[in-house]
Amino acid sequence: MALALDASVAVAWSFADESPKASQVLARLHDEEAVVPTLWWFEVRNALIMSERRGRLTEAATAASLRDLSDLRILIDPAPDEQALLTLSRQHRLTVYDAAYLELAKRERIPLATLDTALIRAARAEKVALV
Repeated sequence: MALALDASVAVAWSFADESPKASQVLARLHDEEAVVPTLWWFEVRNALIMSERRGRLTEAATAASLRDLSDLRILIDPAPDEQALLTLSRQHRLTVYDAAYLELAKRERIPLATLDTALIRAARAEKVALV
């Protein structure tokens, strides 16, 4: 079974104090694949660079995190349903970026892995399973 993977979970793997939920998702990805919207690639890298700037990660740690991510089965979904995405963004007051994860999980009928509280709330309202 696949799951929709939010950047918040993937970035959490880069830190020693990662959440237990993020660790559980990582364990699942040894047997399952993740599906992500195209923006995930940029979000993950941006979060890692911002963490470098804040002194939480080194350049070497960022490189190691990206290598670790490349070992996982993460598929990029190229085409969201634009109307559904915009509707979800409006209805739940989500950024379009966050709504992209919810739209993907809903469209593919797969659970969503996220640490974002607004996205969790919206997923529950839409009856999208959460990891």
